[in-house]
Amino acid sequence: MEFTEKEQAILRIVQKNIPDTLTPYADIAAAAGSTEEEVLELLSRLKASGAIRRFGASIKHQRTGWAHNAMVAWIVSPEDVEEAGCRAAEHPRISHCYYRPSRYPAWPYTFYTMIHGKSEQDCLDVVEELRRTTSLHDCMVLESLKELKKISMTYFA
Repeated sequence: MEFTEKEQAILRIVQKNIPDTLTPYADIAAAAGSTEEEVLELLSRLKASGAIRRFGASIKHQRTGWAHNAMVAWIVSPEDVEEAGCRAAEHPRISHCYYRPSRYPAWPYTFYTMIHGKSEQDCLDVVEELRRTTSLHDCMVLESLKELKKISMTYFA
């Protein structure tokens, strides 16, 4: 994929942190010598082509007071995954969830939720709440011990 100099200038900026302002796209455009429309068009084109899967902010939850998190692996049948996903996604302490069928009989877990809390008990309370109020029952809590990598790729220096 070929990029103009202006597009490269935009990409140099967006591969780093998004400006923490009320007008991030306009600020990106101003820094790149572009227009907000050109920034939005480039990002939309890259997403539509599949070159990027998403464009958005990543929040460092530790800085917001949510110091503990847990990935919870659940056993969910293919028939129940849609309902389980909708219910889990509604929970304010679950940042994301996804379905990934397992190819390994020894690992029957197919549905994953990332739960955030101020303590380990906060996360476990969410697990118990989901067990009581949804079709989610059998699970394994996988706690994050250390964050090893959380950076974006750099394509233009």
